[in-house]
Amino acid sequence: MTLPLLGISCSDSHNKDSETHFTDYVNPFIGTGDHGHVFLGANVPFGMVQLGPSQFVKGWDWCSGYHASDSTLLGFSHTHLSGTGIGDLGDILVLPVINKEDTSSAFTHDKEVCRPGYYSVVLDDSGINAELTATTRTGFHRYTFPADADTAYVKLNLTYGIGWDKPTETQIVVENDSTVSGYRYSKGWARNQKIYFTAQFSQPFVAHYGDNRDMTFAFDANSSPLFMKVGVSPVSVENSKLNLTTENSGWDFDAVAKSADESWNKQLAKIDVKSNSDTDKRKFYTALYHTMFAPAVFSDVNGDYRGADGQNYNTDGKFADYTIFSLWDTYRAAHPLSTIIHPDLQGDYANTFINIYRQQGKLPVWHLHGNETNCMIGNPGVIVLGDLLMKGFVSDSAGAYEAMKVSCLLDERSLGALKQYGYVPYDAPGCDESVAKGLEYAIADNAVAKVAALLGEEEDQNYFEERAASYSKYFDSETNFMRGKSMDGKFRDEVFNPFATTHRADDYCEGNGWQYVWLVPHDPHGLINLFSSEEEFVNKLDSLFTVEGQLGDDASPDISGLIGQYAHGNEPSHHTVYLYNYVGQPYKAAPILRQIMNDLYNDGMAGLCGNEDVGQMSAWFVLSSMGLYQVEPTGGKFVFGTPLFDSAIVEVGDGKRLEIQAHNNSADNIYIQEVRFNGEPYEKSYIEFDQIKNGGTLEFVMDATPSETFGVNNDARP
Repeated sequence: MTLPLLGISCSDSHNKDSETHFTDYVNPFIGTGDHGHVFLGANVPFGMVQLGPSQFVKGWDWCSGYHASDSTLLGFSHTHLSGTGIGDLGDILVLPVINKEDTSSAFTHDKEVCRPGYYSVVLDDSGINAELTATTRTGFHRYTFPADADTAYVKLNLTYGIGWDKPTETQIVVENDSTVSGYRYSKGWARNQKIYFTAQFSQPFVAHYGDNRDMTFAFDANSSPLFMKVGVSPVSVENSKLNLTTENSGWDFDAVAKSADESWNKQLAKIDVKSNSDTDKRKFYTALYHTMFAPAVFSDVNGDYRGADGQNYNTDGKFADYTIFSLWDTYRAAHPLSTIIHPDLQGDYANTFINIYRQQGKLPVWHLHGNETNCMIGNPGVIVLGDLLMKGFVSDSAGAYEAMKVSCLLDERSLGALKQYGYVPYDAPGCDESVAKGLEYAIADNAVAKVAALLGEEEDQNYFEERAASYSKYFDSETNFMRGKSMDGKFRDEVFNPFATTHRADDYCEGNGWQYVWLVPHDPHGLINLFSSEEEFVNKLDSLFTVEGQLGDDASPDISGLIGQYAHGNEPSHHTVYLYNYVGQPYKAAPILRQIMNDLYNDGMAGLCGNEDVGQMSAWFVLSSMGLYQVEPTGGKFVFGTPLFDSAIVEVGDGKRLEIQAHNNSADNIYIQEVRFNGEPYEKSYIEFDQIKNGGTLEFVMDATPSETFGVNNDARP
């Protein structure tokens, strides 16, 4: 059971240098520029509250509510998304002013400070210094007004929302001269979001103006600083009060900020990397930090939460409920990383998934504050739950299997066509993005087949194994690409251009033919066998990283971070480099992986080459920089790449740790020559999850010259 208050504690550290403060290596501004869409502000690991600055939404790059290019703030809201391609949340906006007519303020980055659990900015229009910190379910504000200010005002705004989000019903109740409460219902990406709040001020307000949507409170500025605490709940005002009194009963802002920092430091300490490069350490620990913004706690301190059917439930002390599941993105690396370093949370995720299934009739696709958005394609919730079950994290295996199986046997979202034809035809009703949908469904079907085999469901196993192999039906052996196929079994007859793509309106999803050849992570050897020879497969894979072509004017902006036609800025490409291990040529992956880690990640505001996507971009870096990546999504193997760090000590739970050492590692020595595990020679180019979770010592011996033997033989390949 996990019911965090000020964050989630980890097991005792392993004789780490007591002076190491991992939060010092975090730069929260990384990814706030370009197309990173990263949240900036104060929160704790997996917190319900993300308290930070919000701006006018001027376009796609403001999906988090903030972009580094902007210089105007509307205030500070208590919920944000990080790295998404769609905007929502931004609930309960607060702005301190000295002129009650002001509705925004200019600011500059040189007057901003942000570190894990803390944010501050000086508002240029008023000179107010605004500071923010948070607990799991509360936001804490400290406003220091200029010494010559006569009156201080705080504006509470329930109309503001990010992106599509618009209020449908709001309420503000003045309970006394220092407490207000209410709720905000809204419609947007989450079609029926509800959030309740209670706000307390450290001094009484002398007047208030406004209505149920917006209210302004006046204070005596001579009593500066002014503190404001806001508790939130998805269930009720009463629960928002309970969350507030339980997590943040006093007025010691500095103590809460220190506690938030300690919560972050404990989580970041789960991986202790050694390197002479402070830049690489900033990239690593900021990435690790970004992986822990979500999933976010969605149950109150008493266990109450809002279910996927809009009804209120209680966890009965058995688990904590979570939300913000960007599963099409995160099943690839963020969830596999979490199974290694957060084993204590996996049972909560499994229980959350199973209850979502029981409340809405299917596993989550993209779940947001109790709402199924159905965003993106495939059945990624099936993949994640299958991975958790295969790794031993699911107590209710029968319930999990039922949820997986039923979710794959529905008729919605092109599944009916898949059942009818054995693939997703491009010309069947509602079957746009047919190739991408079909490939993603095959990955989920593989997860069901594996769980069926584990549970002895032989008939189901055979059925879903056949569906998992349906990826082969899209493969055109004349072009060696995955192509759209009609209901009568023919490939599209127009001239095929594997470079061109139209955003969400062709056979692919945020990608082109070149990027979707490889989306068979559950069966790489089956994919290889579709080619006339292994050599032909390798030649095609080599070409991916060098071939150039025009995407077209209507291409998705998500197709970014290009190396040839490999697109690191979007998730379908993320496993592709590691396919070299499956053909016995891991040395070809090493220089590409180093290029990605060195060139497509940096420690500036534009430090990501694509949307952060709720931790996935960062999780890829965390795993890859340790020399590991899970290619096969369900219970899969972690394939070796090229470690960026000299060592990484990973807490894997139950007091165990995996120590990864890279001997002779350098910018030139990027090739694994040999591997030892627990002191013994290790011939394989991958490691199993069970070996990782049991801890041990994994040693890589590195050199500047590719090895002629490591990972080459068939029995060494994953």
